[in-house]
Amino acid sequence: MDLPDETHVGASQALERLSDPLLALDSDWRVTYLNDPARELLGVGIDEQLPTALPTAAGETILDHCKTARRNDRPEPFHITFDARYQATVHPGADGVTVLFQRSEAATEDVVAELDLKERAINEAPVGITIADAQPDDQPLLYVNEAFEELTGYPSDEVLGRNCRFLQGEESEPEPVRTMREAIHDEEPVSVELLNYCQDGTEFWNRVDIAPIRDDTGDVSHFVGFQTDISERKRAEFAARQRADELEHLLERIEGLLGDVTSAVVEAPTREAIETAFCTQVTQVEPYTFAWVGERDVRTDGVEVRTVAGECDPDPEHPIVHEALETGELQIAHLDIEGCAAAAALPISYHDTEYGVLVVSATKSDAFDEREQVVLKSLARAIGSAINARETRRILIADSVVEAEFSFRSSDLFFVDIAERTDAEISYLQSTNHDDGSVVSFFSIQGASADDVFDIVSERDDVLDARLVAEQDEETLFEFVLPAGTLVSTMSDYGGKTQEISATPDESRVLVEFPQEADVRGLIERLKDSYSGTELLAYRHRERPAKTKQDFIETLTDSLTERQLASLQKAYVSGFFDWPRPVTGEELAESMRISRSTFHEHLRAAERKLCAEFFSDESA
Repeated sequence: MDLPDETHVGASQALERLSDPLLALDSDWRVTYLNDPARELLGVGIDEQLPTALPTAAGETILDHCKTARRNDRPEPFHITFDARYQATVHPGADGVTVLFQRSEAATEDVVAELDLKERAINEAPVGITIADAQPDDQPLLYVNEAFEELTGYPSDEVLGRNCRFLQGEESEPEPVRTMREAIHDEEPVSVELLNYCQDGTEFWNRVDIAPIRDDTGDVSHFVGFQTDISERKRAEFAARQRADELEHLLERIEGLLGDVTSAVVEAPTREAIETAFCTQVTQVEPYTFAWVGERDVRTDGVEVRTVAGECDPDPEHPIVHEALETGELQIAHLDIEGCAAAAALPISYHDTEYGVLVVSATKSDAFDEREQVVLKSLARAIGSAINARETRRILIADSVVEAEFSFRSSDLFFVDIAERTDAEISYLQSTNHDDGSVVSFFSIQGASADDVFDIVSERDDVLDARLVAEQDEETLFEFVLPAGTLVSTMSDYGGKTQEISATPDESRVLVEFPQEADVRGLIERLKDSYSGTELLAYRHRERPAKTKQDFIETLTDSLTERQLASLQKAYVSGFFDWPRPVTGEELAESMRISRSTFHEHLRAAERKLCAEFFSDESA
């Protein structure tokens, strides 16, 4: 590019003083320009290619840092040693890189000493280069290269003699502008990133590197600037930041929704209250506008609406409702309904117990993305768990229950296997559920030795552990630890309470109580799939009178003799059950004017009756 006559002399004088080694490479690492100091330092020429032209460790070092600068799209400083130690900086551009070498001693004392930079070399540089006069207060431009013209759209004859601030506009942030102004005032190098404008008004992000050039006396005579378009990187950064902000906002909303719904569900006393609380809470959070809960009708196999919140009308016949129940997976549909652009349906269940279907509608057709689906699934699990807990508790205090009696012949059940292989008679006593899903069950076994029982259960996967609790004559009492998913825990998952299990070599029967709304149909299908030969022998409704605390006390009192009640009461009020005991059994016996052995006989009898009443199936 030819310079105007009036600026040619000033630019040439500046360029004559730029005498540190300067190298320009294209994108194939071929030399497009090098000044005399660079030629003397490196020993390479125009059109030669690295690393072939410089097959040394220094050549490999230069090439590695050039690649790093291009890959990261930012200046890459490094040190390298030739005849002396140099501070080198790679400046990446659209078509290649420029590399400036400065003796380390000079770099610490003067940012730029003398640069002998020829006009053709600067024009071929892959980044925009400007030279400004440092003497006038406004630092007018003396020179711009062709890359600058291409970057900004301004021809040189329109910008020479002007300060470079013409690239700034309304959206240019004041902070980087102030940073450049202060660095120029302090005669220090600076690097900033700011929004600039092309001649046609197009915005672009510019990374500006400015360094002062000092004359022989040490005074700053000019400023040289490197300008690189970093718009693509900035757009990527902005997009990533925006995505992070959106995700943070979404997580805050999800956390709030989960907290509100979970609190409402946990505090709800009944199943109806749980469903109502959920639907009400969900419809108060954007973009949800409508929610309802339905339940499968065992008689018709249709879906009956139980709870509704919002302004739309529930559609229990919509395909996604039945697909959610049949597949057990969340289903999504786009609706042509004002205020309800999309709907999601998902089953409400606990383990394998089905409690119904949840349907949520939103104002946006794309509301149910992957993250939102995770939230809805978590909410549905919370509802299923809460309903199961309420239903299990309800069966313990319900006035009306459903009794179901089953017959089993499958040796896949451990008690059936024991009865068939030992000719024993087996009776179920009690069970206790653990937090990990396992169940501890007590069984009475008549007609089989303890060793035979241990041998059989040791071969089975459905018994985690077995322990002999007591043995008398031909009857043994065993404690079995059963994994989740076995018969008793399955009954519990469906809201059932196992009342009786009896097994003989010929047949095994199980009697279970369920609340009125239990999914017995689903349980029957599961049992038939799991255990061959399963039959439903009876299905009946039964009224079970509720038992109050006063009823419990009166029943227990009636079962105790006068001496048993006195022994139990005296032991309790005297602290006999505390540790350490403040009183002995002998002292209590003496206070009742009976022998020590008689006192303990009465106390043990009272304790046994108390435990029997507490653990009885008829107790509250």
